[in-house]
Amino acid sequence: MDLPDEWSEEALMNLVQTLTKSLEVTPETLHVMLNLRAQGKLNFLLVDIREIYEYTQLSIKGTDLLLPTSTIHLHMEQLKKLHGTLLIFYCRSANRTLQLLHILKRMGFSNIAHLHGGIIEYKGEKIKNAPLPKNIRTEGK
Repeated sequence: MDLPDEWSEEALMNLVQTLTKSLEVTPETLHVMLNLRAQGKLNFLLVDIREIYEYTQLSIKGTDLLLPTSTIHLHMEQLKKLHGTLLIFYCRSANRTLQLLHILKRMGFSNIAHLHGGIIEYKGEKIKNAPLPKNIRTEGK
């Protein structure tokens, strides 16, 4: 996907439509999207569906939610509340996210996509030993 240098409202809408049709975001496009979001030009949530231990080892800077696949059933109400929000999912290599997208599509979600190649293909900024997002609670806290 060729990305423009200037982002008009129409260009942003076209980007979102293209992503949600293909269900896929390239690592390069995600990097641009994170920069656009930081500038207040684009709104979306970046969701890691790996397990907690994977997230704390290494995560993409700008991740909003951690919804581990082993406990995704516990987060379905939270996901339903986000219906209509652009959600970009990632995992290690994109296998888990691809499976999740098919489930969410059957549930009526349309503004969803996943990171092609997962975190291992993403060359943007990553965080080692990342603190858990606010949506995850651990015992004793």
